[in-house]
Amino acid sequence: MLENFLTVAQNVLTLLILIVIGFCCQKFKILNDATVKSCANLVLYIATPCVIIKSCIRAFDVTMLRGFLITAAVAAVNFAVLIVVSHLCFRENDEARRRVLRFATVFSNAGYMGIPLQQAILGDEGVFYCAAYVIVHNIYMWSYGVICMSGDKRDLSAKKLTLNPGTISVAIGLILFIFSVPVPTLATDAIGHMGELNTSLPMLIVGYYIAQTDILGALKDGKSYLCILLRLVAMPLVALGAMLLVGLRGNVLVSCMICACAPVATATTMFATRYDRNPLLSVNLVSLSTILSVITMPILIAITQLFG
Repeated sequence: MLENFLTVAQNVLTLLILIVIGFCCQKFKILNDATVKSCANLVLYIATPCVIIKSCIRAFDVTMLRGFLITAAVAAVNFAVLIVVSHLCFRENDEARRRVLRFATVFSNAGYMGIPLQQAILGDEGVFYCAAYVIVHNIYMWSYGVICMSGDKRDLSAKKLTLNPGTISVAIGLILFIFSVPVPTLATDAIGHMGELNTSLPMLIVGYYIAQTDILGALKDGKSYLCILLRLVAMPLVALGAMLLVGLRGNVLVSCMICACAPVATATTMFATRYDRNPLLSVNLVSLSTILSVITMPILIAITQLFG
C-alpha cells in the first residue's frame, strides 16, 4: 500500500510542480489570458489527440479492445449515476450556482489530469483505455453538460457531439489499432513529441487560473465542499466498489479509477463563462479540487492498485 501510494504521489507531485510554475507565470506576468487561451487550444486540438493516437499505434489485441469497450461502459454508467446524484444534492434557488455545482460534480478533469497520470503510471495502455473514458466524457459534456449550463435543449448540436478533437482522434486511433495499420517511425516520433506537450501545458494552464482564484472565498462555501467531496472521494469510492463487485481488475480498473477520481473539469469554467453561470464559483471549484486532489488521488489510486 505504502509503495503504491508513494509511486502515485510522486507522479502527482510532479504535476503539482508544473502547476506551481504556471502559478508563478501568472504572478510574474510571463503568461497572459491570450497566451493561455492559445496554449489551451494547442492542447485540445493537437497535443491530446497526438497522445491518444500514439497510444493506439500498436498491433491489434482483442484483450485491449475488450478493455477499451469495458472502460467506455464503465464511464457511461458512472456519468449517469453522477447526474442523478448531482440533481439530488444541489437544489438551490440560485440557478447559476445550482447549474455550476451540478456540472462540476459530474465532470472530472479526465483529460488534463488523467492522461498525464495514465502515461506515468500505466504507460500507453493506460492512455488507450483513458481514450474510451474521454470520448464518453465528451458525449455527455456536449449533451447533458450543454443543457445543464444553458438550460436550453436547443443548444444541443450533433456536430459538437461527433466533430470534436476527442472523438476524431479516438476514431483515427481505433482504425490504426483494429487494422494494425503500419505507421512510419518518422511519423510516430513526431506524434510522440507533440504528445509530450500534453503533460506540461495543461498543468501550466491550471496553475495560471489558480493564481487568479479566491481560495479563501471558496473555503467559506459549504456547497463547494459537498461538490468537491462528491467529485474527489465519495463517488470515486462508489465507482470502485461497483467495479470490484462486477469483477473488474487489472489496468482497466486502475485506468477507470484515475479518470473517476480526477478533480473538477476545467471545462466547468469554460461553460460557466460561455453561459454566464457564475464563472467565479467555477474557477474556485476547479482550483480547490485540483489542490486537494494532490492528496486524494494518490490515496485512491494506491488503494485501487491493491485490488488490481
